[in-house]
Amino acid sequence: MHPRTPEDWQRRYETGDTPWDTGEPDEELIRILNEKWFGPCRCVEIGCGTGTNAIYLAQRGFDVTAFDISPLAIEKARMKAQALGVSVRFLVGDVFDPPECGGPFPLVFDRGVYHSIRDQGVERFIAGLKRLTAPGSWYLALMGNADDPNPIEKGPPRVSARTIADELEPHFEIWQLRRYQFRAVHPDGQIFHPLAWSGLFRRRP
Repeated sequence: MHPRTPEDWQRRYETGDTPWDTGEPDEELIRILNEKWFGPCRCVEIGCGTGTNAIYLAQRGFDVTAFDISPLAIEKARMKAQALGVSVRFLVGDVFDPPECGGPFPLVFDRGVYHSIRDQGVERFIAGLKRLTAPGSWYLALMGNADDPNPIEKGPPRVSARTIADELEPHFEIWQLRRYQFRAVHPDGQIFHPLAWSGLFRRRP
C-alpha cells in the first residue's frame, strides 16, 4: 500500500521498504542540469528522502535546502551529507504546509511528491508550491506515468498527461514533458524501471 500519512512514510524508512531510494541521483535531474535550462541557484527539494539528489545538486554548485516529512529520512540525509563534506540545509517539513526555509526559490525539485499526494488535495499541494516559488521560478517534477502497461501495484502512483495539464498547467507553464523511466530498487535488491514523466514547468506571472 502506498504511504499516505507521516507515520506511513516514517515506517517505510524504518523498514527499508523505499524503492525510490536508489542511492543514485536521478538521471533526469542530471540531464536537465547538463542541458543548462538554468544555472546553479538557490533551490529547494521537496520530499528529499535520504538526500541523494539534494546532495548532488549541492555538488553541482546549487545552494540547497531540502525537506521531507520523515524525521528518519532527514536524519539519514544529514549523516550522508556530513560524511561527504557537502553543505545542504535539511529540514523536517510537510509540502502542504512548507517550513519557513528562506523562499521563494528560483528552482523547486520534486521526485515523486506530486504524484504521491495529489489525491489528498492537489489545491493544497499547489498552494504549498506557490509559497516556495515566485513568478518565473522553475519547477522540475518527476512523476509516475499512467501509460505504464505494468500492473498498478508495481511502481509509483501514476498520472496522465491530461491530468498534469489540468492540475498544474494553469499555475506552472509546461516547458517540457517527456517520458523516461524511474530507477527503483525493491527491498530484495531487484532493480526495476517504472514508466515516468519528466516535467519541467515555470511558474506563471
